[in-house]
Amino acid sequence: MKTTRRLHELGQSIWLDNITRDLLNDGTLRRYIDELSVTGLTSNPTIFDHAIKNSTAYDTAIREKLAKGLQGEDLFFELALEDLTRAADLFRPINDRTSGVDGWVSLEVSPLLAHDTASTLAAAKELFARAGRPNLFIKIPGTKEGVPAIEEAIFAGVPVNVTLLFSREQYLAAAEAFLRGIERRIDAGLEPDVSSVASVFVSRWDAAVAGKVPAQPANHLGIAIAKRTYAAYRSLLDSPRWQRAANGGARPQRLLWASTGTKDPHASDILYVKALAAPFTVNTMPDATLKAVAEHGELGPLLSDGDDGEDVLVRFAEAGIETDALAARLQDEGAKAFVQSWNDLLAVITSKSAMLAKAS
Repeated sequence: MKTTRRLHELGQSIWLDNITRDLLNDGTLRRYIDELSVTGLTSNPTIFDHAIKNSTAYDTAIREKLAKGLQGEDLFFELALEDLTRAADLFRPINDRTSGVDGWVSLEVSPLLAHDTASTLAAAKELFARAGRPNLFIKIPGTKEGVPAIEEAIFAGVPVNVTLLFSREQYLAAAEAFLRGIERRIDAGLEPDVSSVASVFVSRWDAAVAGKVPAQPANHLGIAIAKRTYAAYRSLLDSPRWQRAANGGARPQRLLWASTGTKDPHASDILYVKALAAPFTVNTMPDATLKAVAEHGELGPLLSDGDDGEDVLVRFAEAGIETDALAARLQDEGAKAFVQSWNDLLAVITSKSAMLAKAS
């Protein structure tokens, strides 16, 4: 049995951290679903930047949209929604079969809005309505300004994938926002079953401290932070406050492990997958990691609340790593990196649009 299948049967959802028109057109995504137990996918500006830049699969669609007068950001979202609605339809049987627990795809609001609460909320509502698919998450960053937008989006019935979370504290702020939105729906007599995931980025921790810590704890900071966050996740789900919401018909926000491709070429290519296997969580993986897990992966012990994450964090603290400050820096850098990818993406669309218009 492939390790991807074993993970699925243990209760962890495997999602693909990628989307391209080629994956849809050549049947690769369908094969991932059928053969590698993939039950959802995530996207971000960097993924779309690479997809459009490195393929001619979008050229015809770009020409058609140019003829309609679309350009820039408006043109991009039309392309992205075409891809993601097709993917959502592929995953819809899974979403229906699991009563909405699984089978999701994700679309991010413009990263330029990361620090603009009102505009983030407006964009989330508009994109979800345009998609017309119940199994499409809108990605909202867990920044200080993003947190109130998360609450308002959930209250408005928009499913949310909270992105750019790097610590237990950032996760808890996002989880609180989700829960407040749900509680407000219950108080208002609205259906409380609005889905959400909270995406905690893992490998970027280790990339940030590479060469700054002794070899022995290297490549384990992200895992330790994830374990600390998982313990908080389990405690929240066990809390009387959450259980009251669940009794009112709410569905738990699931924890999602993001950035789980190994960046250190000397480390195991399935390092973060093996360490973070846990029921009722999601692991979203790039293609290479997904294939590595399927081909030669092996599972370690399942994650538990009492894991050794805190002991590892003590060793990093002794090595001079201040995790609170680093978490804030990583979130800020992550938001800026998505802005850069967004600008690159729009530049690619502009240059392709000019080239295709000239050719026609």
